[in-house]
Amino acid sequence: MDVHSRSVMACAIDNEAGEVRSLRLSPRTEAVVGWVCSLPAPAAVTYEAGPTGFGLARALERAGVRCVVVAPSKLERQPGDRVKTDRRDAERLARLLRIGELPAVRVPSEAEEAVRDLVRAREDVRGDLMRARHRLSKLLLRQGLFYDGCAWTGAHEVWLRSLSFDRVGVRLAFEEAFDAVLATQARRARLDTAITELAATPAFAPVVGRLGCLRGVSTLTAFGLATEIGDWHRFTGASIGAYVGLVPAESSSGEHRQQGAITKTGNSHARRLLVEAAWHHRKRYRLSRELIRRQDSQPAAVRARAEAGNRRLHRRWTRFDARSKRPHRQRGRCCPRAGRLVLEPRHHGAEHRTWHGLTHPRKARRRETGMRRQREERPAIQL
Repeated sequence: MDVHSRSVMACAIDNEAGEVRSLRLSPRTEAVVGWVCSLPAPAAVTYEAGPTGFGLARALERAGVRCVVVAPSKLERQPGDRVKTDRRDAERLARLLRIGELPAVRVPSEAEEAVRDLVRAREDVRGDLMRARHRLSKLLLRQGLFYDGCAWTGAHEVWLRSLSFDRVGVRLAFEEAFDAVLATQARRARLDTAITELAATPAFAPVVGRLGCLRGVSTLTAFGLATEIGDWHRFTGASIGAYVGLVPAESSSGEHRQQGAITKTGNSHARRLLVEAAWHHRKRYRLSRELIRRQDSQPAAVRARAEAGNRRLHRRWTRFDARSKRPHRQRGRCCPRAGRLVLEPRHHGAEHRTWHGLTHPRKARRRETGMRRQREERPAIQL
């Protein structure tokens, strides 16, 4: 089935006769379950995971119908297939289900999905706050106003409240933008309080406490990882990286092996939390008071495992720095995998430097590498 908010395109394949039937149904769960139960038993159903959630999967399981929820990003599509319709998608899902070639996802319980909605609501508010701050800062930038200190602190807020504008349009635009920032900050504070209270409940306190023994993992990060990953026992140290998209892409054939950037597939929220936590391990390893407080309430085995993990990650950063591995987050340069534009110098010899403007980092490096090869391959001129 291809499920949308207004209608459901369903496709049924008869195993004995091979007949294919397609029809549109109401998106209501009762209508879909009733139509599936009217089919000859035993029946199996599949649909793509998306904004419709997992309520349909739970209802089909209660009705005794096997349901497979598939990850859309893991479905293979032929390169020459340029026709995409709801009917073709539903038929393709039915055929893949028939031969057992569907990458299924885990269906969480209603309680897990509820706390996951809370965590993702907080993630949405974080993005809203970032955009609201950008709008306000760019409005002030157009007026020639700059703040020399650290932005978005208490002192910065005092400076913002002290601003006044003569023009009515600018004054109203500033008040609306500033009110949006304050309202979004209040929303984030309310969600943080709710998450902190839920993290202290018996269902999440053990996992959150163990994850809090790591550097860069506080209550919000630990609770987010606990809700996004769910059952930790279904992963190992070698498989959880693929789930969050932190394994390198690879295109190898025979003796030739080529690895690229990380795949960035799977759970993007969990991947962002892990990447942000990893930055804390670059600093000199020293236990802070907050980290000592979080570790004191945990068993000795948990503290020892966290200590080994913290030291291992710090050693990894040290080896990167020793090899002059430049991190992607640095001043004046953005991550090339983020698809952003940067302003970087272009060197034409030791004495002459020019700025060639806004260029994608990959293109800039390729152009610089090509020019270097041309200089090396250029024949020497003898006078």
